[in-house]
Amino acid sequence: MSAKIGLKRWHEVIDAGSQPEDLAAIIREDARFHSPVVHTPQEGRDLVVGYLSAAGKTLGNDSFTYVRELVDGPHAMLEFTTEMGGIHVNGIDLIEFDDAGMIVDFKVMVRPLKAVNKVWEEMAAMLQKQAS
Repeated sequence: MSAKIGLKRWHEVIDAGSQPEDLAAIIREDARFHSPVVHTPQEGRDLVVGYLSAAGKTLGNDSFTYVRELVDGPHAMLEFTTEMGGIHVNGIDLIEFDDAGMIVDFKVMVRPLKAVNKVWEEMAAMLQKQAS
């Protein structure tokens, strides 16, 4: 049930533009984020919010859409498609929620290789912009 509660909140935050304060309200303090291009997990609410906010600004353009959702207990898998600079991106968000529906763990996987490279390029630029 926790994933259903959490997914409802997740979609509301995405629909509202992935604002950092909205993301922070649905992410646990000790959450982890696994990037498709960064080797180690990013730990802590502030880092997770930073990555998800940057993703919302880069991946979350007008072409972004979730095309499939699978839910099993506290886990959800959301498949998405989008286009970035003329490159088709296909990926999944694997999300684990706690009993209150807060995000505990968030993993993003992206394909094909061209898309991974494009995501890395645009995310790096957005994270740098957010840091300044």
